[in-house]
Amino acid sequence: MKTIALYSIKGGVGKTASAVNLAYLSSLSKPPTLICDLDPQGASSFYFRIVPNRKFSSKKFLKGSSKIYDNIKGTDYENLDLLPADFSYRNLDIELMEEKKPQKKLKNNIRELNTEYPFIFFDCPPNLTLLSESVFAASDIILVPLIPTTLSLRTFEQLVAFFKESRLDTSKIRGFFTMYERRKSMHREIIEKYSGKKRFLKRIIPYNSEVEKMGIYRAPLNAVRPHAPASIAYRELWEELMREIT
Repeated sequence: MKTIALYSIKGGVGKTASAVNLAYLSSLSKPPTLICDLDPQGASSFYFRIVPNRKFSSKKFLKGSSKIYDNIKGTDYENLDLLPADFSYRNLDIELMEEKKPQKKLKNNIRELNTEYPFIFFDCPPNLTLLSESVFAASDIILVPLIPTTLSLRTFEQLVAFFKESRLDTSKIRGFFTMYERRKSMHREIIEKYSGKKRFLKRIIPYNSEVEKMGIYRAPLNAVRPHAPASIAYRELWEELMREIT
């Protein structure tokens, strides 16, 4: 089993769109796949038209084992399942503080899924908290979407610095650029500077209005608009990532 977290300290960088599309592509090539929506806003859950069970909550999520199994739901796509987020996830950091080994909680909770899913994706909330640390421990790869701007790069550098200070494995971190607009000189300059650098994947996701319409389609872009430029780029990104980790 490989676990991949779509994570960024900064919001609005295309994290959920990337999680949904990469998980969908994974389900086609490495079935079955599970996507865990860890963001209390529940954007991934919204895209797949799925809501959690009424009795599901952050406390039950932290209990793991059968509580997680009971709340995994099938999507409209064969071999792609979802563990939906609940608004109570906003309390996860508080509840994790009560655990003996909070950083290892998520890793322990999904251990029993090893035989079920070759790939598990985490769609993470945009912050750096105790839940984030638990995600870092549970993930084989931390995929960080970045808009080609100075602020986005700054948060990436902050993440790498946090890993170093915490003596975590920085080799897990992979950045890739999203929402790239060729007409913007800053975007072009940053792409040219960082292209091929350590920790950065080569494939770039261009700005495409079709990505924004995912909220209307409520489906992975690759499922409804496979020929859109962003869809093609996501397929190439997935192929590049697979060459690195398999």
